[in-house]
Amino acid sequence: MYTGTYRIAGRSIAIESQYPDVHAYCAAYRHAGEPDFTIRITPADIDRERDKSAREDQRQGIAPRAFPEGYLEELAVYRQIADRMPAYDTLLIHGSAIALDGAAYLFTARSGTGKSTHTRFWRQTFGSRAVMINDDKPLVGLTDAGAVIYGTPYNGKHRLGENLSAPLQAICILERGAENTIRPISSGEAYPLLLQQVYRPGDPAALGLTLKLVDRLLTQVRLYRLACNLDPAAAQVAYDGMKGCIS
Repeated sequence: MYTGTYRIAGRSIAIESQYPDVHAYCAAYRHAGEPDFTIRITPADIDRERDKSAREDQRQGIAPRAFPEGYLEELAVYRQIADRMPAYDTLLIHGSAIALDGAAYLFTARSGTGKSTHTRFWRQTFGSRAVMINDDKPLVGLTDAGAVIYGTPYNGKHRLGENLSAPLQAICILERGAENTIRPISSGEAYPLLLQQVYRPGDPAALGLTLKLVDRLLTQVRLYRLACNLDPAAAQVAYDGMKGCIS
C-alpha cells in the first residue's frame, strides 16, 4: 500500500493506493496537513475502471485498450475524489480553464470541439497575462462570495495546468462556427449543455448535491456561447465579449 496526502480544491485528501503512480502524478499537490477525508483504492476499483474504459472503447467502435494498472488507479482516485467533493460545495466540470489578469474563464464543450486549441490561442494572444489553470478536469467550488476554479493534477494529456485557484468570472460553451461570434446566454439555455460536462456521481445523495450546485453555479457566473472557426482571432473575440463581466 502506498500513501500520501494532497491538497486539492481547498481540501486535504489522504490517498491509499495499490501502486505508486498516482502519488507521482499528484506530487505538485502534496500537503502535510490533516486530511479532510481519505480515498482508499482496492483492486476492485481498478477493475471497474478497466471495465468502464472497455465499454467506452466499444461505444466508439474501437478494440478495448490495455491500460497499465497504475493509470487505471489514477482514474479511480479522481473518480472517488469527484464523488466526495459535492459534500464540500465543489464539482468537477470537463473543460479548459484559463486565467487572464487573475480572473478565470472556463471553456466547455463536447470532446473534440476545440477547447484546448482555444485556450492555446489565449496564451498566444495574451502572453504572460494568461495562465492555464487546468486543461481537462478542473474543480469548481461555490462560496457565498462567488465561484472559484481550481487546478488539479488531472489536467489533460499535455499536462497543462497549475496548482492555483482564481475567481471564475464566466463559463463559455464552445461550438464550431464559420465566424467567431460570442453572445450571452440564459441559465435555461446553458443548463442542459453544462450538465453534459459536469461529473455526475453514481450515489443518489451526491448526485442530488451536484444538481443543486449546478443550479447555484448558473446564478454566480456569466454564461456565454462562442461560435469559433479555430482561428487565433477567436481569443480576442471571446475576451472582448466576456471582459465586461468583471465588476
